[in-house]
Amino acid sequence: MVNVGIIAIIVSLLALGYAGFLSFRILKVKPGSEKMQAIAGAIREGAMAYMARQYKTIAIFAVIITIILGFLFNWIVAGGFIFGAILSGLSGYIGMSISVRANVRTAETAKVGVKEALKVAFQGGSVTGMAVVGLALLAVSVFYTIFKDPVMLIGLGFGASLISLFARVGGGIFTKAADVGADLVGKIEKNIPEDDPRNPATIADNVGDNVGDCAGMGADLYETYVVTMLAAMLLALMPSVSKSFNMAIEYPLMLGVVAIIASIIGTLFVRLGKSGNIMGALYKGLFASGVVAAIGFYIVTVLTNNPLNLFLATLVGLVITILINVITEYYTSTKYKPVRSIAEASVTGAGTNLITGLAVGLQSTLFPVLIICAGIIAAYLLAGVYGIAIAALAMLSLTGVIIALDSYGPITDNAGGIAEMAGLDKKVRKTTDALDAVGNTTKAVTKGYAIGSAALGALALFVAFTQEIGHLVSEPLQFLLTDPAVVVGLFIGALLPFIFSAVLMKAVGSSAHKIVVEVRRQFKEIKGLMAGKAKPEYGKCVDIVTKAALRNMIVPAVIAVSAPLLVGLLLGLHALGGLLIGVILSGLLLALFMANAGAAWDNAKKYIEDGNLGGKGKDAHKAAVIGDTVGDPFKDTAGPALNALIKVINTLAIVFAPLFVMYGLTLI
Repeated sequence: MVNVGIIAIIVSLLALGYAGFLSFRILKVKPGSEKMQAIAGAIREGAMAYMARQYKTIAIFAVIITIILGFLFNWIVAGGFIFGAILSGLSGYIGMSISVRANVRTAETAKVGVKEALKVAFQGGSVTGMAVVGLALLAVSVFYTIFKDPVMLIGLGFGASLISLFARVGGGIFTKAADVGADLVGKIEKNIPEDDPRNPATIADNVGDNVGDCAGMGADLYETYVVTMLAAMLLALMPSVSKSFNMAIEYPLMLGVVAIIASIIGTLFVRLGKSGNIMGALYKGLFASGVVAAIGFYIVTVLTNNPLNLFLATLVGLVITILINVITEYYTSTKYKPVRSIAEASVTGAGTNLITGLAVGLQSTLFPVLIICAGIIAAYLLAGVYGIAIAALAMLSLTGVIIALDSYGPITDNAGGIAEMAGLDKKVRKTTDALDAVGNTTKAVTKGYAIGSAALGALALFVAFTQEIGHLVSEPLQFLLTDPAVVVGLFIGALLPFIFSAVLMKAVGSSAHKIVVEVRRQFKEIKGLMAGKAKPEYGKCVDIVTKAALRNMIVPAVIAVSAPLLVGLLLGLHALGGLLIGVILSGLLLALFMANAGAAWDNAKKYIEDGNLGGKGKDAHKAAVIGDTVGDPFKDTAGPALNALIKVINTLAIVFAPLFVMYGLTLI
């Protein structure tokens, strides 16, 4: 009999090998002039210094939690936690370490043309994508091969979730505090371009792109991949599932194998055609990956002698992914009405810009939610609750290419910054701007995808939680709206994303305030800075946002961990079940609203900077910059971090289920 776990390990190593091959090719590209290398070196140094300090802080919490898990449960769960945590951190670190080297090489190849620069930038993003899917499948397959029991993977999922939360929160605060501070003084007060070398916060801003989008998104989707596969394998233990489907536990691993192969093939299709359509070139890779994945899923279903309905459930996941991508692009791209309406509203000031942006963000939740609802119904009718988990896994089959699209964004953004600071020819900046404009949309599409997949994955986790509790109690657990404990849990769960987001928004606001004060000080005290005759003290801004990010990432993590523990222990299992559902529903809607509104505000600003409605420096542009400063923490801090919040709470509920059953009170 074929050992699926061993095959999964081999294919995961193939993905990591491909990431290494791409890294080697990127590093062979010339890094440009000494000035370009000096600027890129400052960005790389700041990013690596932040990551080192962040991981030292996280390590303290990880060790404490590992010890607690070991004593409360067993050392296999504790070992899984630390293994999942290490690989989660590693997935983001690998991608970011290559992105801070691909940025200057993208700027250098932009001297040749768009086609060459696109190739370097996308290959740089692909390193992150392949590292994430390779490490995620490796983590699950190694543990399953050793223990042959999905229950032993629970600690692994918790470790991935918690580190993802730290990475998302810390990276999000860093990147947006620097970005907002740089824009408020540079663009509004001093009327200088983005990434102008005179701006003391510009290096911190470019560092933030990497620690927020590359490292943060890498850890986020690594965690989604791991916990969704965990949920599917746990659901396979249900008697109704194991009787209906063959190799139900191994089937998710086989889908993971197909997904990696599809992602590798998909990256080979990203080529700029004669039309010069950059977004079209990137989407070629995504659609190719989807087609190959669908074919592979069919083959796996046939080889395992499973009903066709299981294959159709995978198609549901792929269709959800495509539709969410299309809708997200509509609401966040400069080509369509929503973004242009925000830009046009900027003509009459920041107030109308903000009102219109909020309206666009609120409206953007409609179709993704309807699509997710339709997908849940279709997957359930095809294969029950197991079908929902399989649909979520099918969505994640595109993770490799999706993360490549996301990481492409900060690479091209950095490339533009390096071109500006190094004083390269305007044609180079025009090329990097064209790549960066697409990068803004790809980052928005990736966030929509991450939110949608997190919602389906969390729903599967909730069902897995009910099944885990079912093994520990004598009577089936029911969550009735006539039960006040369930209702109270629903309210608390729905509240959590709002409180969590408020903490993050305040953190960005207070940190950005410190950056504004520091940038103003340097412009005032450093003689010749505005004239370009003196060099700013870049390191001081990097240090300010580093300290702020590390300090402010603790409270959100405490909220995520303490809320389900307190509810489960004090109010009981019914209230905890209500909390899990409440946080999924509220978190999904709030994350969609924030991510889409923020991206729309950002691209409305870009639309004006491209020469529309008066262009840079005019009143409409200044109003749009203010809208963008509000949208920045929406789309890059609070919105994406809600994914991690949802999954941490649901995973923690599964891990601590025995504790809730044994010691939980029922005060309602």
